[in-house]
Amino acid sequence: MSTMKKLLVAVTLGSLCQFASAQANPLSVHVLNVQDGLPSPNVTVTLEKQVSDRWIMMNTAATNAQGRIPGLFPQQAQLDKGTYRVTFKTGAWFAEHNQATFFPEIPVIFAVDGSVKHYHIPLLLSQYGYSTYRGN
Repeated sequence: MSTMKKLLVAVTLGSLCQFASAQANPLSVHVLNVQDGLPSPNVTVTLEKQVSDRWIMMNTAATNAQGRIPGLFPQQAQLDKGTYRVTFKTGAWFAEHNQATFFPEIPVIFAVDGSVKHYHIPLLLSQYGYSTYRGN
């Protein structure tokens, strides 16, 4: 097998493994900078669950080179019905890029109702605005 074919097989298998891992985890996020149309690597993201009137920290991770965290939910935990909050630490990310921003962090509060096995939260980001939605 040629070197090029071996490389193609390795990349394909790596992508499939990452995809399978992401599908096994019930929560993923993706951050895209709409100012330049590129992914936003190294954005710190926290996950919390609302219990009564308090937020309980569950996990923290940073986006990869593609601006993704394919598995934000803790591996050994179960995604139960309830209210969760994903917070994107955008102020620190913009500061690292020597840019000002109006939003030092962007919290996204969402309800898990058990109707789907995987929740995906994309964030379209700029210095002075953002948009998010329930992805898949």
